[in-house]
Formats: sequence, structure tokens, C-alpha cells
Amino acid sequence: MDDLIYLDHAATTPVHPLVRQAMMLYHTEYYGNPETLYSAGGAANEAVEDARRKVAALINCDPSEIYFTGGGTEADNWAVKGTAYAREKKGKHIVTSAIEHHAALEPCHFLEKRGFDVTRLPVDSDGLVTPDDVKKAIRKDTILVSIMHANNEVGTVEPVEEIGKITREAGVAFLVDAVQTVGNYPVDVQTMGCDMLALSAHKFYGPKGVGALYLRKGTRLVQLLHGGGQEGGKRAGTHNVHGIVGMGRAAEIAMEEMTPVMEQETELRDRLIEGILDGIPDVRLNGHATRRLPNNVSVCVEKVEGEAMLLSLDMKRICCSSGSACTTGSLEPSHVLLALGIPVEIAHGSLRFSLGRWTTEEQINYVLEVLPAIVQRLRGMSPVK
Repeated sequence: MDDLIYLDHAATTPVHPLVRQAMMLYHTEYYGNPETLYSAGGAANEAVEDARRKVAALINCDPSEIYFTGGGTEADNWAVKGTAYAREKKGKHIVTSAIEHHAALEPCHFLEKRGFDVTRLPVDSDGLVTPDDVKKAIRKDTILVSIMHANNEVGTVEPVEEIGKITREAGVAFLVDAVQTVGNYPVDVQTMGCDMLALSAHKFYGPKGVGALYLRKGTRLVQLLHGGGQEGGKRAGTHNVHGIVGMGRAAEIAMEEMTPVMEQETELRDRLIEGILDGIPDVRLNGHATRRLPNNVSVCVEKVEGEAMLLSLDMKRICCSSGSACTTGSLEPSHVLLALGIPVEIAHGSLRFSLGRWTTEEQINYVLEVLPAIVQRLRGMSPVK
């Protein structure tokens, strides 16, 4: 794996060595159930609460407002469904955007089949949601607005602070899916004005299978998982102690090192974008040119299939994705790219490179060296001219 060039950090990140080290003790020595009364359980419970404090500090909230989940998908599902059923007597209208992750879109679709009304707002050609559109969409029976912080495919950072002001004035619950940003980009739930925020450890060098939902005090939410009384009686299930410990350590590292990592990623991101656009004809950049995640490079290459480019790059030991990793394998073009107004035939030629903390200039140079030749070869084989 030493020569692997991994440029798919939006799909998942490698676990940081210091995170692995922190987790190991809770596999071997401190393996007690945190709900038990004896000392081994007490040690595990203290580790969970320490991690809760670290995650809370990362997004600027009180530790009591952090509820650990099995990942970002569970957090989104809990927020959407839990809000819907907690507030259905007030109304059954939900506002979201056309480019949300499926973890938020699918719960909305589920609720539609059960009598709820969902408004999916359009975005502009850069992938931006217009705050005024949100304001106009809110009705007397609106109970939830769900807008992601930054898009996982094209990297556009949404104006969630402005949207948060609108939802507060309207008295409507506001969910932010921040799975792509927490730990990689500044997140402050106070300035956002959100009532709920979803995050996932494996997006910022923590382990898979653990995430969290920020739930502002006083926000009503119906329980999604029923069973024991864990997480203040709101989320049943024995704690994933080693995973939660890993998430806490990853949050701690992110707070210490986010600024220099972002600066490094931005410099390499811009170099990669410039090199691709200058070195390959008929390529378009997806997402906002500047209001984008520091590690995201999303392009559409005309007259080439994304899958063919992925396989060719994989043969060169380069890992990236075509659209979202969660939809790779589907023959349907990305719903995000289509929402940006990109024609279907061009959307099929999408590539997403997402850089990470250990990405090097040499690796970017290598991509820029091999990609033009790959595109030229594939275009030469294509029946579309």
C-alpha cells in the first residue's frame, strides 16, 4: 500500500496513528460496559464522557448536547424522522435541498410515503442554496429545514449561517448535515444557529461505525432506537467505547491541526484544479470556484465515462471517485450534478479527487502527469466525438 495515492478522503479517511493508539487500550484493558457500576465499567464510562467533551469542543457546544450514534447516516435519520414525529401535530412540511446526501434525502422520501410534504429546493449552477428560497418555502406547517453544510460531491459550502437566522425567526427546527466538514473545516453550531447537526468520525481520521448528533437543549426529538437507557435515554444500545474514544481523539487532533492542514490542502487543491483545466481540453469544474471545501476537486470530463477513468487511474495506483462513493456502481448520473444543470452525458464523465492531510505535491504532480494521457486514450476509443 506504500505507493498507493489515496485521493478519496471524502469517502473515508485512514485512521490517524494517534487515534489507533488511543483506541487500543479499550480493546484490551478497559473493555468494561460503561453502564455497569464496577471500576472497569467506570473507566469505560469516563472515556466516553471525555470523548463527548472533545467532540463538543470541536463544534462549540455543551457536552450534554452530544449524542453518540452509529455514524452520520443514523444521525441524519434520527434528526429527520425524530423531528417529524415529534412535531407532526404542528405540521407535516419539510424543506430540504436537491443536493443533500442520501442519508438525509431518503428519510424525507420515507416520510413522504407516510403523509408528509417535502419541498426540495433547487440550487444554482455552483451548487448553492439561496437563503431567500428557504425563506419563501417556509409555511405555517413547516416543521424542519434540512440543509447540508458542504456538499460531499462538488465541495460547495452552503450559507448555513444565513439560513439559520431565517429558521430561528420562523421558529422552525434546523438540521445541518456536517459530515463532510466537521474536523476538516470550521464548524460552530452557535454561529450556524442550527438545532441539530450530524457528524461522522471516519470523515476526520477516526474509526468507521461511530458518529454523533448535536441536539440543542430544548429541541424536541422522538427516539429512533428503543431499548436501554443509554445516551440520556435518547439512544439505546451498548456504547461502542473504543470507537467513541477514537472519535474523541480525532476531534482533539482536528482542533489542534485544522488550520495548517486546510492551508496545505487548499494549495494542493488549487494546483490540481489548475493543472487539470490547463492540461485537458473540454473539462469543467463542478461546484463553486472559491466557496468550496479545501480538499475537493470535482470535474466533468466530456466524451469520457467516469468509470473508465476510475479503472484506468486505479491501474496507476490512484484512488478517487466518480460522483459520490455512496452511489458508485449505479448507472444513474449523480443527482447532485444534474441539480447543478449539468447535462446527463457530461455528468457521466465526473471525477472527484478529495485530498487529505498526508497528500503530497509529488502525488498531485503524478496525477497531472498520467491523467491527460488516460483521457486522450479513452477519448480515442469513444464512439462519441
